Amino acid sequence: MEVTIGVQNVARELTIETDSPTAEVTAAVEKALADGGVLRLTDSRGRSVFVPGTVIGWIQVGDSDKARVGFTP
Repeated sequence: MEVTIGVQNVARELTIETDSPTAEVTAAVEKALADGGVLRLTDSRGRSVFVPGTVIGWIQVGDSDKARVGFTP
């Protein structure tokens, strides 16, 4: 699953590919936003990403696009 995070006052968004289920990611985001804590996500390579909940501008959670082979009309 792909998680894209927009951070306040930062021009580029942060994109993380994770193996965590959608419900787990959503719960972590909601908790970080509710209490102003830190959003901690682990990517598919096992690396951790920490984002303070107070600077999160927006978050998009969804399936990642698989690489397409060939041409599509």
